[in-house]
Amino acid sequence: MNVSSHENPAAPLIRLKNICFSYPGRGMVLDHVSLEIMKGDRIGLIGPNGSGKTTLFHIIMGLLKPTAGNIKMFGKTLQSDKDFREIYSKVGLLFQDADDQLFSPTVLEDVAFGPLNLGKSKEEVREIARKTLADLGLSGFEERITHKLSGGEKRLVALATVLAMEPEVLLLDEPSTGLDEKTKNTLIEVLNRLDLSYILISHESEFMAKITDMMFMMEKGKIRTDIDLRRYVHAHPHSSHRH
Repeated sequence: MNVSSHENPAAPLIRLKNICFSYPGRGMVLDHVSLEIMKGDRIGLIGPNGSGKTTLFHIIMGLLKPTAGNIKMFGKTLQSDKDFREIYSKVGLLFQDADDQLFSPTVLEDVAFGPLNLGKSKEEVREIARKTLADLGLSGFEERITHKLSGGEKRLVALATVLAMEPEVLLLDEPSTGLDEKTKNTLIEVLNRLDLSYILISHESEFMAKITDMMFMMEKGKIRTDIDLRRYVHAHPHSSHRH
């Protein structure tokens, strides 16, 4: 199964083949999932809680190891922790809970952490951090205390920490959670400006319809490509289509 919006002869950025995964006592969470992400793809995943969406992201990042299947990214098959560490700068994961992503005392330190670890100079990092925060409407937040931010502010700062790494692919797990309409619109503008590929998990299909090229449902450990949820959203513009 090729989940892609492009007839592109180039190799996929990410290719998962027959991925299976089970948690102890829960049965199979991912059931032979195959997925290809091409450069420029913007894919939305919607589905009920427990359908395997977040687990899929954690598999891609190497945070969980599949019980079966093959993972290939940027032309290389990934198996060991070292393999996954080598692609961390190319694939950015926005966690579902911003508190899992933020651990430094100030906003600037949090956003600077990733680029510093990539070996950039302090001057470069400061410029990257300030520009990234400005793009998200967070100018002036540099010295704010991270744990005192509102839920929506934390969400945007967490996204800034990911974008500051200048990845090629984003994995966004419920990025609009806790955002008011104004902040959500800022997020939509930012994502539409970005020249990179991403997969987005959300329960808000109308939000996803504004920033994705394709939307698919995940249920019972499988990605359903036989229905395009964008058609449903466009036909029912006032429906939240929650699962």
